[in-house]
Order: sequence, then structure tokens, then C-alpha cells
Amino acid sequence: MAIDVTVTNTIARPPEAVAAYLADPRNDPEWIGGLVEVVPPSGPIAPGTQVKRIAKFMGRRIHYVLEVERYEPGSLLRMRSVEAPFPMRVTYEVTPENGGSRVALRVEGGPGGLARLVHPLMAIEVGRNLRSDLRRLRARLER
Repeated sequence: MAIDVTVTNTIARPPEAVAAYLADPRNDPEWIGGLVEVVPPSGPIAPGTQVKRIAKFMGRRIHYVLEVERYEPGSLLRMRSVEAPFPMRVTYEVTPENGGSRVALRVEGGPGGLARLVHPLMAIEVGRNLRSDLRRLRARLER
């Protein structure tokens, strides 16, 4: 995949609490910038579960569906796009650190066709957005 961006930070909350918050799509609009709408699944998160999202990115509305690929309660949630303008994978990983949690947000993917020409700009924007998301997540969970 053309883009591979990971950002990390610590959050002064137990890993189980942070991971549970991240694994609940109903929380997504509270910490993911640019998210316009989330349609959470009707059941619990598990491999195969699909989450529908509408976001604004680089001035465009993007409709996409992420499917849970791997889920380890308390530590890992990995999703891949099954409907999207380009392939992507999103990973949330939480590990214990100094009595709190180390959170890593990773986005892999990238545009196809002519859009590949703007790929370096897209990677910069994805990194900027992920850092902002992580700051919002931290502020939300540490208050």
C-alpha cells in the first residue's frame, strides 16, 4: 500500500479502558476529525463486523465501509476497507506503558490511478489528521 502512517502517544488510562473506547464505533465522532457520520454495527465488534462511515478528507466527502479483520479485546483492532474510493487498512493498538497506555494509530492505503500523483500530499495530510485525532482521543479520555 502506498501510504503507511503511524502516530503514537501515551494516555493516562488503563489499556483495557482505552481499547474498549476505541473498539466502540459510537465513540468515533467524538475523537476522529472530519467524520460526518458513523453507522455502528448492530452487534458486538468481531472479525467480519462492518462499520459504515462518511468523512470529509481533503475537501471531499468520502463514503466507506471498514470490516474488522482482527480484534483482540483490550489491545488491537484492525479493519480494512471493503467499500471505499481506495484500499485502506486502519489499526488501533494499545499497550501498557508507565501505568497508562501507549496508543498507536496506523493507516495504510493509498489512491489508485491518477490520484497516485498526489500521494505524497495525501500521506502528509493523513499524518496531520492522525496526530489531531490522537490529541482529541487523549483529551477525551484523560478528562
